[in-house]
Amino acid sequence: MEEKIKLIWDFRGPAAQKTAEHHEIHLKDFLQMKKIDLQITGCEKQTDFHYTAFMVVEKSNMISLRDALKPHRGQIYKD
Repeated sequence: MEEKIKLIWDFRGPAAQKTAEHHEIHLKDFLQMKKIDLQITGCEKQTDFHYTAFMVVEKSNMISLRDALKPHRGQIYKD
C-alpha cells in the first residue's frame, strides 16, 4: 500500500471556518476534474480563529499536486 500525504491549507481570522469550507469545495472539484480516485478531503478546527482544509494524496502524485495547488504545508497521513 502506497504512503499517503496530507496537503494542508491554513486559514486564520474570524472568517477562517467559512474560508476553509469553501476551499474544500474547490479541492473536491479539482479531484473530480482531474479524475483522481483517492478523494479524501476535509476541514479541521485548530482554534476558534484557525481552521485548515486538507486533501490526502498518494505519495507518487504529491509533487505534481503540490506544485499545482500550492498547499501551505504537508504531513504523512495515517488512516
